Amino acid sequence: MDKRRLVGSWEAAAVPVAFLGLGLYRAWIEVAFVGSFANLGASASFERDVFDLSMVATSLLFAFAAHRIGSIVARPGILVLSVAALTLSTLLAFLPWLTGSWHPHAALMSAVMGGAGIGVMILGWSELLSRLSPLRVSLYYAASIVFGALVLYVYRGFMMPWLFAMTLLLPAASALFLRRAAMIAPGRGDPRAASARFSVPWRAIALMSAYAFAYGLMEGGLYAGAFGPHSAPGTLLMGLAVLVGVAVLGERFDLGAVYRLALPLMVVGLFLFPTFGHFQGALAELCLSAGYTAQSVLIMVMLASICYRYGVSAIWLFGIERAVRQVSMWLGRSATDAASGLASTVTFAEYIVPALTTVAIVGATTVMLSEREFFGGWGSRLMEGAGGSESQASARRALADSCVVAARAYGLTAREGEVLLLLGQRRTARQIEQELMIANGTVKAHIRHIYRKMGIHSRDELLQVVGVCAAGDSPAGSSGEGRAEPR
Repeated sequence: MDKRRLVGSWEAAAVPVAFLGLGLYRAWIEVAFVGSFANLGASASFERDVFDLSMVATSLLFAFAAHRIGSIVARPGILVLSVAALTLSTLLAFLPWLTGSWHPHAALMSAVMGGAGIGVMILGWSELLSRLSPLRVSLYYAASIVFGALVLYVYRGFMMPWLFAMTLLLPAASALFLRRAAMIAPGRGDPRAASARFSVPWRAIALMSAYAFAYGLMEGGLYAGAFGPHSAPGTLLMGLAVLVGVAVLGERFDLGAVYRLALPLMVVGLFLFPTFGHFQGALAELCLSAGYTAQSVLIMVMLASICYRYGVSAIWLFGIERAVRQVSMWLGRSATDAASGLASTVTFAEYIVPALTTVAIVGATTVMLSEREFFGGWGSRLMEGAGGSESQASARRALADSCVVAARAYGLTAREGEVLLLLGQRRTARQIEQELMIANGTVKAHIRHIYRKMGIHSRDELLQVVGVCAAGDSPAGSSGEGRAEPR
């Protein structure tokens, strides 16, 4: 029994290769725009701002058109355009090396095309992750962070011709991996882009905004070092910590520990960076990159969970979040430039911005975590409307909230809470197996544990506990499986 359980846990911890494609677009960003691989024109400060602005505009455009678009993953034409934009951006970014002369207009065009293309790619991967359970999101996203850093370490050994050629391949490879991952992920043909309207989960986005602003304060110094944001030792170590934690502990992994690490790391990094010398500066860079990576994992899981549980459009939600994040980082860079201008006239000017940002992060974190449940709505709520989609979305959210309350009341684990929600949605054991990508025997074991903890013996009793009317039509494809306690 222990051996079967061990094998099942390792199967659950496996990461499909296709999902590592997210790390490829992260590698592309660092090579083309924010890394120190080569002296590319697009790495200049102005072009970097244009790159961010283009990404913001693209993210907001797709967010406002999310209902019309429906799904990026299911529209190959959108991905082809994204790959074309990124490939052209790569060519233009390497143009100074190819021609031996500087082309300012080419660098500007590279930034515009790169920001637009990467914005679409980010939303496509975010949409795909929103179809997965929170535990899978944590595992796959952390694995992609580690994989992206390792790719960048390999790229560092390339001479310019090879670096150019291999960088050209990254956008197309990421898109191909995305399409492949969509084929094996649950919920194919269901992008969860509900037509119902939700308000923005402002608490979660404000929390990410505060961390992005803090990271933007030190961004210039971080990028000037030997590593970029996606290959920094702190990024790799935090990605490994989450990956190993989820793989080893599984459903017992506490995502709250990620948050508890993010806050002190950012505070320590903000004060060590401007105060001490080179060694402490390197330590501060490690803390900042690790803290920001931890918060990035956290926000990905939080927002994906909102989409997963409530049927919120991932394109809409992540489009808004990405736009706010990039603007906050730009404001952080601008604040640093302003503080540098005051350094010659104002005593201790270099400490003003870090101190204010630390206060903002601590305050924002305290307020944001007033949310009673980690996987709650984080300020998002269903907007009033008269359409049938609003009624369905309202029922879906009521069920999700009821399952959260029941899981807490009966002491269910995080994974058992996910199974409970799917049982409440009238999924069969086979459907739950496909949704959570776990073995059938594991699903039945979870159902037995849920029934025992809740003191029930059938699916009908479970539906009554979570407030779902057991009478009426059964879902398509349902069977007696799971009606009685699995044996």
